[in-house]
Amino acid sequence: MPPPEAVNKDRAPGTHTPLAERMRPRTFDRVYGQDHLLGKGKLLSELIESGRLVSIIFWGPPGSGKTTLGMMLARRFDLPFELFSAVLSGIKEVKEFMARAEQQKRLFGKPMVLFVDEIHRFNKAQQAAFLPYVEKGDIVLFGSTTENPSFEVIAPLLSRTRVLVLKDLDREALGRIIRDALEDKENGLGTAGLAIDPAALDMLVDFANGDARRALNTLEIAAGLARTETVTMENVQEALQKRTLFYDKSGEEHFNLISALHKSLRNSDVDAALYWLVRMLAAGEDPLYVARRMVRFASEDVGLADPQALALTLHAKEAYDFLGSPEGELALVEACVYLAAAPKSNRIYAAYGAVQREVERSPHEPVPLSIRNAVTALMKEVGYGRDYRYAHDSASATTDLETMPERLRGRRYYEPGNLGFEKEMRKRIEWWEGLKARIREGKGVGKAGGGVPEAGDERETAKKP
Repeated sequence: MPPPEAVNKDRAPGTHTPLAERMRPRTFDRVYGQDHLLGKGKLLSELIESGRLVSIIFWGPPGSGKTTLGMMLARRFDLPFELFSAVLSGIKEVKEFMARAEQQKRLFGKPMVLFVDEIHRFNKAQQAAFLPYVEKGDIVLFGSTTENPSFEVIAPLLSRTRVLVLKDLDREALGRIIRDALEDKENGLGTAGLAIDPAALDMLVDFANGDARRALNTLEIAAGLARTETVTMENVQEALQKRTLFYDKSGEEHFNLISALHKSLRNSDVDAALYWLVRMLAAGEDPLYVARRMVRFASEDVGLADPQALALTLHAKEAYDFLGSPEGELALVEACVYLAAAPKSNRIYAAYGAVQREVERSPHEPVPLSIRNAVTALMKEVGYGRDYRYAHDSASATTDLETMPERLRGRRYYEPGNLGFEKEMRKRIEWWEGLKARIREGKGVGKAGGGVPEAGDERETAKKP
């Protein structure tokens, strides 16, 4: 075995191209974790097979492969490709590119692919500058964003693009990426003959948190620290300590801190949540970005356990819009404390995911004829709206009408929890279900008829609260 110094020297990161850049996939079969886009019959595979490239917004977390997919598509369609950073480039650079794209189209009859990294950083006027060139076909626009494009990309541009949603890389995908890097002799660390301890691999995957770039950057440092032919837990730990972390709104520490805020809120730790919030604001983070994340948290992690959480967080965003800094930041602090102390439930988030999976995996079920709107005489003749009963005409304010597609009847997607207002939601849902059951059984609803119970009402379900 060579002396430790020699082993270490061969693996030192040096000044060469970073491992994460060298290991960018060059073929679609090396893109892991995005089977919902690249599997047989999936959206991106169909697009490739069609032979017609369209403008695309890649929406997903850091390190999920947005830029890589854009570059690979441009190569697949044999189109010139240029990468822009919305953080570093302005309207001047965009106009210069457009002039080159027009000339390219005139000379060769092919559009150019413009990939705008972090397209949400461009303002509305900058985004609008792309529109005429996309419409004329001078460019194929690719944009990447970690933010919801519905809020961050102007509607005219969004309507002219396809949005592809990339997922966080799961543990299996990250493990394959790390092992590929250790085995690849041309672009990876294969010439060093390194293995990785299973515990070190687990630690590396945990730290990466779904981000391939983060995993590979850390692996490269850990490999340079290895004193044997195996990357150990100690090497990974030391690599993590040696990383120079600084606050960069488009970089890793940005995502570390927002993750810390989100997880502190979820864990109902008021003081920790306050610490991470104020640290981000003090470092220059956009307060509206923080507000958007807390609005998302209110729906995703509090939900109907406390319906006021969403309203209060939106009010905080409005207050900041109205007051600006520094006065408006106090409203964000108020929302942060409220969210951390609120009862937690992810049942709405889980229900949404369950329905999404149902829609993706099952054929689109026909709408029952009874609840279709009979707009024309023909529609009425063929049965649209037949047997429909108007709920408000009933004393119970509901009917036993089946509104779910026949094959899905009986499915439950939303299951209320037992904390906060969701206890009342459970009572309300059970009350309505009991009422419908009584109607189906022909037992009636008593003198009072319907009326959803108020929060905290403990009276019998058949009585009006």
